[in-house]
Amino acid sequence: MSTETRRRSWFLVGFAVAALLIAGVLSYFASSSPDGLDSTTLRGCEVVQTEAGEHLEGSCIAQGSTDHHLSSSPFSGYAIHGNGALTGVAGMLGVVAVFVAAGLLFRLIARRHQDP
Repeated sequence: MSTETRRRSWFLVGFAVAALLIAGVLSYFASSSPDGLDSTTLRGCEVVQTEAGEHLEGSCIAQGSTDHHLSSSPFSGYAIHGNGALTGVAGMLGVVAVFVAAGLLFRLIARRHQDP
């Protein structure tokens, strides 16, 4: 194994460990407050909690919004099955999925450039 290949491997391992730590640890400190887009679309409305759930009262852009068709998927809401305690695990699984997809894409691109 050449020195360049070894250095590249250590860089990728270090990068993966850092990404997993950030996704797994720092995600617990993320704000639960709405981001800029959410707060803008909710301007003019009030979120009211009822026994049936929450709904909007007032007049705002978000008044006609509906749930996404994947809102009941296992990873919706940046958590696993709605469990906020597993936010870090969901983030780490997302990092692994991105690394796998990127690795497969890079190999496909590298193979195309090797073929005559």
